[in-house]
Amino acid sequence: MTGVFRSTARRCLLLAAFAFLCAAAQAAAPPVDGAIGPASADYVVRGLAHAAAEGAQLVVLQMDTPGGLDTSMREIIKAILSAPMPVAAYVAPSGAHAASAGTYILYASHVAAMAPGTNLGAATPVAIGIGAGGSDKPPKSAPDKSQAQPDAMMKKAVNDAAAYIRGLAQLRNRNVQWAEQAVREAVSLSAAEALKLRVVDYVAKDVDDLLRQLDGKTVTVLGTARVLATAEAPRIAYEPDGRTRLLGVITNPSIAIILMMIGIYGLFFEFSNPGLVAPGVVGAVCLLVALYAFHLLPVSYAGLALVGLGVALMIAEAFVPSFGSLGIGGVIAFGIGAVILIDTEVPGFGIPIGLVSGLAVLSALFIGAVGALAVRARRRPVVTGREGLIGSVGEVLRVTDEATWARLHGELWRVVSAATLTPGQRVRVTGVDGLTLTVAPLDMTGA
Repeated sequence: MTGVFRSTARRCLLLAAFAFLCAAAQAAAPPVDGAIGPASADYVVRGLAHAAAEGAQLVVLQMDTPGGLDTSMREIIKAILSAPMPVAAYVAPSGAHAASAGTYILYASHVAAMAPGTNLGAATPVAIGIGAGGSDKPPKSAPDKSQAQPDAMMKKAVNDAAAYIRGLAQLRNRNVQWAEQAVREAVSLSAAEALKLRVVDYVAKDVDDLLRQLDGKTVTVLGTARVLATAEAPRIAYEPDGRTRLLGVITNPSIAIILMMIGIYGLFFEFSNPGLVAPGVVGAVCLLVALYAFHLLPVSYAGLALVGLGVALMIAEAFVPSFGSLGIGGVIAFGIGAVILIDTEVPGFGIPIGLVSGLAVLSALFIGAVGALAVRARRRPVVTGREGLIGSVGEVLRVTDEATWARLHGELWRVVSAATLTPGQRVRVTGVDGLTLTVAPLDMTGA
């Protein structure tokens, strides 16, 4: 992100080389490719607010993105349109592109620029929502009634997107016809073609070149004309902070579903073994973080319900003798739910099939191991309570006319026997009647 500051002593330029963040973006790293998501929107919005507070005269957004979520894109555009200083969107470095949502942001910016060897376009919205077609091409007439509703929904989405980018093009006095073609026909342009067709304002080999070209230019911001002085202005980078990096990590759909699984199994361990504390704390934290991430993402609630049902069935398999039917059904439900969990086809926001398969297999193995341990524990002899006394061996301590006493498990018990008992004799418990034990003497072989 790039910004220019004015102060009483000098003019200065705030330059934050911005690339839309992926889930594992690093601070002070060069621009990286990534989809536009909640982390990107948070970074841009807070960066523009920071630049405005510092009195920047220009902000430059350096983009290299395949697109992203519509909600995040609109949040960024709203921040650009309301910014008190001009914003220059710059597609760079060479080989980068600003597809889909990146094209809208480029059109919304006060200054649009591209590096040689870059391209933009293909701004047709992909299907979002249950029943949407999922194609990135313009809708066609439905061949039958079963296709009529998805096509109608897609047509509405395309018309809305076309009107949105058309309004941005008219606001910035850029090529309106090509903007609509980018939405309806998914066309793209190179940097040279974009400059020729008035889609962008400048082609610059790097940020320095762009700032030299902008020096002395007049830009209208919120109805006020401003003259830029950027040639010799110093540049200040606005780097993503820990909040942005954390948001980028947890809003990665793959990370979010892993956190959810850790949370569910952590709480399962805590409820199964009350008092362990650590599994419950870790599980609660991971589950809440995962739910927050899903709140920011376009989640299919049907998929989320299937994932929860699948995990519940796999856990139930460990306690109910269903001969595998609950476990198999849980694995299937979990797999289907994870596949449809993120309700969008936007690049970078899908859950890999390999991850889904791996989590399903690991869950099945985990539940199988828990079940095996439960069966083994069930087959062990009882060592506590009334049942634990039957078969126990003790030693007679004293015999009186009133009662006979023996020591078992370190405790003193009154015992009765059909045979005559003597002190020091070893006996085995054969029955329990209240606080009196029925015993039988052990012969030498048994002892």
